[in-house]
Amino acid sequence: MTDIIKRNARAILLDGDELVLIKRTKPGREPYWVSVGGGVEEDDATIEAALHREVFEELGGKLQRAELVHLITDELEGGIGVQHIFAARLESMNPAARTGTEFTKPERGGYKVVRVPFTAEAVRGLNLMPPELADFITANRDAIVSVLDTPIREG
Repeated sequence: MTDIIKRNARAILLDGDELVLIKRTKPGREPYWVSVGGGVEEDDATIEAALHREVFEELGGKLQRAELVHLITDELEGGIGVQHIFAARLESMNPAARTGTEFTKPERGGYKVVRVPFTAEAVRGLNLMPPELADFITANRDAIVSVLDTPIREG
């Protein structure tokens, strides 16, 4: 069995009919887009808790709902990395409340919060990283919306 040596929690983050992403700009590189999220830390109680922390750090945001919908694995030196992809709805956002350390390091480039229509065409038109995430979104757009719109049954 291969050890998991790195975990990330990321959100296919919807606000109404829009997908909330981070546009990354770095000197000497074409702009690209990433989903909101990042590394799971040792003090995160769960992977979903890590997602909530990352949403607050990157957006000053709170989630209304998050459901695990996909995994992306990467071969890394010494084991594998797993990106836990959640479908999520944004409850609120205050970019002035962002706390992520990346915002205080201009050498890391720009992190601009952007919204795009949640359509396969809009997602295909972006340089979304990793490409597997763009493929998953375009193939499963309706299912992602359905997961978030279907009430959770208790008991």
